[in-house]
Amino acid sequence: MIKYDYLVVGAGLFGAVFAREAALHNKRVKVIEKRNHVAGNIYTKEIDGIQVHQYGAHIFHTSDKKIWDYVSQFATFNRYTNSPVANYKGKMYNLPFNMNTFSELWGVRTPEEAKKEIEKQRASLKLTGTPRNLEEQAISLVGMDIYEKLIKGYSEKQWGQSAENLPAFIIRRLPVRYTFDNNYFNDVYQGIPIGGYTQIVEKMLDSELIDVETGVDFFNNKDEYLSGYPKVIFSGMIDQYFNYQLGALEYRSLHFETEELDTDNYQGNAVVNYTDAETPFTRIIEHKHFEFGKGDKGKTIITREYPKTWRRGDEPYYPVNNVKNNELYKKYATLAKNEKNVIFGGRLGQYRYFDMHQVIHSALVMAQKELG
Repeated sequence: MIKYDYLVVGAGLFGAVFAREAALHNKRVKVIEKRNHVAGNIYTKEIDGIQVHQYGAHIFHTSDKKIWDYVSQFATFNRYTNSPVANYKGKMYNLPFNMNTFSELWGVRTPEEAKKEIEKQRASLKLTGTPRNLEEQAISLVGMDIYEKLIKGYSEKQWGQSAENLPAFIIRRLPVRYTFDNNYFNDVYQGIPIGGYTQIVEKMLDSELIDVETGVDFFNNKDEYLSGYPKVIFSGMIDQYFNYQLGALEYRSLHFETEELDTDNYQGNAVVNYTDAETPFTRIIEHKHFEFGKGDKGKTIITREYPKTWRRGDEPYYPVNNVKNNELYKKYATLAKNEKNVIFGGRLGQYRYFDMHQVIHSALVMAQKELG
């Protein structure tokens, strides 16, 4: 019998980073993963010479050079810039909200003209005080026109609730620029790994001290795992770990419909958001554009992304970080502190929306604390 120092539950980015760091400290690690592959939600699969993002679009971005250097050990990144386009009832608009968007909507040519139009729309609504919800926050940022065409329908589909009932913070991180710049992110470093994301996690887990098993559900033998390993790194749902004893946290799930099409170029952009309420999906991803059209001639792969209500057994993609859920999570976090040999991490274990660079940073911090 191999004696392991750690059991890592989940072979996504968080689990892989921790496992690699543990192996570098000469610790023996067993990694188990419920899915039949590693890499979690960043898993990519080659089809027709195209790296297909199986669980939605993932664009790596960070301003932290240490994180950029860390992830660049495992892949070479291209210069892809995230510049999504919005389709509102057949009319196309540039995202994020910038001078191209304002010009398309109102015919304005200068930042001063755009600011005056937004201010006029704000003033007509007589908003006072701190925005109380997503609707008020959005209107205070960009006015009613952009809110109704590019925010309201998309947000309500994404979260399954009226914008009046959604918290204001959801919209606060959306960039608003008075320049003709379609780059969605402000980060210094940005790109897509040439050859896809899966290789990154495979290389992280490529060690004689790490054993990986896929298609294994921790909860089928939870008691045996907890008693059989000195330490467990758990990156699954924290409420499920505790058998939902305090109640279930809320998540949003996704449904993907992927198609192979006999054309070189379906929509001309990697991501097109459908922002009207009537279209049931939120966006169409055309995967070959992440690598500048690379792939078999006359073929393309597209994915329609449908938000859905999460139910037990579904994949939980997004924590719903409203006041009620955050308070419930705090209670679960208190229980977690009493699990002396279990460390909870990742988006589900910490019930937080993490981008990829934040996942890596969180795992490295946790590994440093645990391993020294």
